[in-house]
Amino acid sequence: MRHLYLNGAWKEGREYLDLLSPYSGELIARVAQAGEQDVDDAIAAAAAASKVTAKMPAHNRALILENAARIMEQRSEELAVLLALEAAKPLRTGRGEIARTIQTYKFAAEEAKRIHGETVPLDAAPGGERRLAFTLRKPIGVVGAITPFNFPFNLVAHKVGPAIAAGNTIVLKPASQTPLSALVLAEIFEEAGLPPGALNIIPGKGSVVGEKLVRDSRVAAITFTGSPEVGIAMKNKAALKRVTLELGSNSAVIVDGTVEITQPLVDRCVMGAFSFSGQVCISIQRIYVHESKFSTFAEMFKATVNKLVLGDPSDESTDISVLISKKETERIAAWVNEAIAEGASVLTGGRVQDSGIFPPTVLLNVKESSSVSCQEVFGPVVTLTPFASLTDAIAAANRSRFGLQAGIYSNHLQAAMQAAEELEVGGVMINDIPTFRVDNMPYGGVKESGFGREGVKYAVEEMTELKLISFNLSGH
Repeated sequence: MRHLYLNGAWKEGREYLDLLSPYSGELIARVAQAGEQDVDDAIAAAAAASKVTAKMPAHNRALILENAARIMEQRSEELAVLLALEAAKPLRTGRGEIARTIQTYKFAAEEAKRIHGETVPLDAAPGGERRLAFTLRKPIGVVGAITPFNFPFNLVAHKVGPAIAAGNTIVLKPASQTPLSALVLAEIFEEAGLPPGALNIIPGKGSVVGEKLVRDSRVAAITFTGSPEVGIAMKNKAALKRVTLELGSNSAVIVDGTVEITQPLVDRCVMGAFSFSGQVCISIQRIYVHESKFSTFAEMFKATVNKLVLGDPSDESTDISVLISKKETERIAAWVNEAIAEGASVLTGGRVQDSGIFPPTVLLNVKESSSVSCQEVFGPVVTLTPFASLTDAIAAANRSRFGLQAGIYSNHLQAAMQAAEELEVGGVMINDIPTFRVDNMPYGGVKESGFGREGVKYAVEEMTELKLISFNLSGH
């Protein structure tokens, strides 16, 4: 039985749900579900604790985050196994997430000591003479954090870490399939020295927990990673709250005619398309290859994909395991069949295996209007499309309602700069895949891919208020 974590203590829930392994179907735990009163209690605890954390010196906040990173390092293998159990994340992939999570908390510890303002030259305007002004950054208070299943440690860290660094408190609603990865943080941050009430973890229905967090006036900011439909609805309800939304994508990479198709390049694209079965916000979904290199790329890509190992996520050799749920597997199968009915051909994959695993799937001749192209697949499906000119490829990449990240491989500086200028995304990766992310870089999208930026320094800015202080030096 796993309870709610409120105000530094474990609290029994009125209702518990069975948490099943996506791979084996076995019962993992029974997890408490927060009701509206529990959410109210969590917000009240966070609001009270914010009076303490707002006055906590930067070095204390940094030490708590450093302690949390150290404890996670000590428990890293246990946490990676937990990812394999509740998210079906292959063990090697899970270890990578834990390593990044530790790094994210270390970045947050560093940023806690770097929060600062600046002087403002008021005498640049007539009437501003003999005045001294500077800015401060102040914590905003209670942060409501709503996180998805795909990176249940690191995406939580990108919300919890900056919030603590800035002197705020948090009410965290984890994804329904991965609550254990969030609940274990209660133990970690308690040991790290975080005051009671500064972190509250309340699994539950979005219609209960999420709705209350978005509407409650005591919550100063919402930071959400999930679907565009839910995110847009949240923003419409959030009134004057700060809102950071990390939403969907169907990321594209362009490989132009100046690039030699090498095995490392292909390996990189395969990783970007199929890591964690494509259940990654910036997973490659669309690959555009210059027509002069298309057949070579397609042949090497298929051969490399077919070497991926499918199986049990707890097996050291596994590259691909089951998707997060049978419902998602059925949806993706339906989308692939839709594309085939519309004229697409299957280069490899395309059918659910007897094990329940949906294999890495590569499709050719896909219409832009097919769901596997224009929607976010969030699964192990990628489309390959030839192009004649870079302008055509950029235009095709931009014909999307999403705009998170994109990549381009080119040996021409002019082509790289054209892509950097014209691709309608939050980040352009030159000579790399759109799946590239390190945890101190600004990260976020345009169009329906989101609003605001993550990356610890940038998230701290989103979670603080700018305050101006002005001195009249003339004394009158």
